[in-house]
Amino acid sequence: MPALPELLPTLADRLPRVAMGAWPTPLEPASASGRPVWIKREDLSAPHYGGNKIRPLELVFGAALAAGKRRIWATGAFGSNHALATLVHAPRRGLEAAAILWPQGPSATAAANLEAMLSSGAELRLLHSIAAFPAAAALQALVSRHDWVMPPGAATPLGALGHAGAAVELAAQLAAHGEAAPRTIVLASGSTCTTVGMLVGTALAAALGLAPAAPLPSVHAVRVTPWPVTSAARIVRLAERTVALLAELGGPRLDLERAAFRARLVVVGGYLGAGYGRVTARGLDALTTFAPRGLHLDTTYTAKAAAYLLDRAHQLTAPIVFWASKSSLPLPPRAPDALAAAPKHVRDWLASSAC
Repeated sequence: MPALPELLPTLADRLPRVAMGAWPTPLEPASASGRPVWIKREDLSAPHYGGNKIRPLELVFGAALAAGKRRIWATGAFGSNHALATLVHAPRRGLEAAAILWPQGPSATAAANLEAMLSSGAELRLLHSIAAFPAAAALQALVSRHDWVMPPGAATPLGALGHAGAAVELAAQLAAHGEAAPRTIVLASGSTCTTVGMLVGTALAAALGLAPAAPLPSVHAVRVTPWPVTSAARIVRLAERTVALLAELGGPRLDLERAAFRARLVVVGGYLGAGYGRVTARGLDALTTFAPRGLHLDTTYTAKAAAYLLDRAHQLTAPIVFWASKSSLPLPPRAPDALAAAPKHVRDWLASSAC
């Protein structure tokens, strides 16, 4: 299945893309609490480091290079998958990579990501608090006209179009398996970029004739970041902006109103626990349940979404698709000297994550 700019030739010249992923990602049958479930293996999306961040980065890197940028800044928490994916892949695509990061709840998953980023040799701005982030990001964007500063998770209409391509890919894969279009998609929602892509992309698949026009699937977005980041209103606004960008680039005009998006969006609370990045007992149970099946879950994102799936699978409308969004590949090697040279507040945070 080709990437979105190739699937829609009218977009190809207006939507620069840097090829990084191995598409399509596998779609595998499984079960959850006795119900059949399809697992979309975004964890296998790219060599070196995969996960759901690769699709938006293909488009953002393409746009940055087309705009003459030389360095791209990721932003996120200490354990950000998006930031790590940027630091791994940007240098391989002709861009310098850097990141602005702030503390989050300690966990082994987040600590492993941060250690990999510290070991990368990339420039990191390691803030003491998220409160310092807006000013730090704004200042960096002003420092050099050759820098591109991304919001957390590349949560923009451009980034969401990358995930919309994944929803189109999913429709074609299900059809090849003799399945109807998905009726329920379950995923972890942090920056909300993937969630928006599913809302827009499933409608796009229907417009392209790859899936029935009705009913469009519901998207169950399991909160792993708190309100208002994962508020339904914020998700729907980004979906509307993504539809507008798609039309502006020459793609199909999706006749969707705000109410249509809202009717298909289920924002799930109750699985966040004590906060972003905090480990939950139900998440650990889900991680243990899926591990023998070869599925890599992380305690920040996918384990919490999987916990919801296990709890509610009997109530969800089939076909059900679970979005496996955390890279399952080994992380880049640690550099002990780089870890030892980290600022004290970062070393203290890493120590707390090991407890």
